[in-house]
Amino acid sequence: MTSEAGKIMEKLKEKKGEYEAIASTDSSVNLENIDNRIITEVLGPERFSRIPQMQVSTVEQIAKVQRKYEELQQQLRADTAAREAEEAAMAAE
Repeated sequence: MTSEAGKIMEKLKEKKGEYEAIASTDSSVNLENIDNRIITEVLGPERFSRIPQMQVSTVEQIAKVQRKYEELQQQLRADTAAREAEEAAMAAE
C-alpha cells in the first residue's frame, strides 16, 4: 500500500470512529450512507464521484457478458435440437 493510500485508510477509519461515537450518544444522527459520507469527506466529492461511475461501468460489463452467455446458451440449445431432429430423420429412413 502506498503511503498516500495508507494515510487515506487511516483518515477513513478515524472518520468512521467519529461518526460511530456521535451516533452512540445522539440518536438523531442518521447513519444511512455513512460510508459514502465518510469517503466523500476524506477523498472529496470530485474523487468520490468516480467511484459510482466505475460501479456502473462494472455492472454494465457484467450485464453484457450475461446477455452474451444467454445468447450462446440459446444458440447451443437450437443447435442441439436441430442435430437431434436431423438424427431422428436419418433414423426414420
